[in-house]
Amino acid sequence: MPASSTGTFQPLRHRSGTMRERLHAYTKRTLGAGGSYNDAVALPDGESCAAWVAVHAIDFYNDVSTIWAVMSSDPYLNSFRPGEGFPSGVEYRWSDGPGEALSVSAPVYIEKVLGWIAEQINDESKFPDDDDETEALRVFQTPQFAALCGQIFRRLFRVYGIIYSSFFGTLEALDMAPHLNSCFKHFMFFCTEFGLLPEREVEPLEVLVKPIRKKYYAAKQATSR
Repeated sequence: MPASSTGTFQPLRHRSGTMRERLHAYTKRTLGAGGSYNDAVALPDGESCAAWVAVHAIDFYNDVSTIWAVMSSDPYLNSFRPGEGFPSGVEYRWSDGPGEALSVSAPVYIEKVLGWIAEQINDESKFPDDDDETEALRVFQTPQFAALCGQIFRRLFRVYGIIYSSFFGTLEALDMAPHLNSCFKHFMFFCTEFGLLPEREVEPLEVLVKPIRKKYYAAKQATSR
């Protein structure tokens, strides 16, 4: 479930013994053993790229939701009016289907994004549990799933943009800025590795994204020598 108005959050789990749990565990082992973010985001040998992206969509959702849950009950969030709280020069409007996109405040946008992502991931027709690994891979490799994951990653990036633009000071005061920065770096390394973000999405956070991408490409170049 998404972060709630009470600040509680239950992460979406990967069941033991499944393909998703195996891929999730690979990332944890890589980072836990001192591996670099480049190592952690690289597709493991013999694994499906589509399944790798699916697992990370869930894990990055958990990262963002955990960060947001820390501050989601702050009364300060109620002070934002529709159209307020977004990165400079942009306003993310909300739409969960056909029809006109609605102008909402940045905190409301975040709640809607996290709720929508949780709905997609909990829908087994879209994110199948992989008791039947062959069937799960069939779904993961469809154009529809690729489009869904693209939308999930774009919306998660927007949530990071809002957090950095309007709530970084709050997280810094809570000593959570290092955790936020680590999560965002991991997210951006993964998105850069697999080309998941259109450049037009990146522009509002270019000042943050550029040095992270520079580190990604420098590390990539070093390992290829």
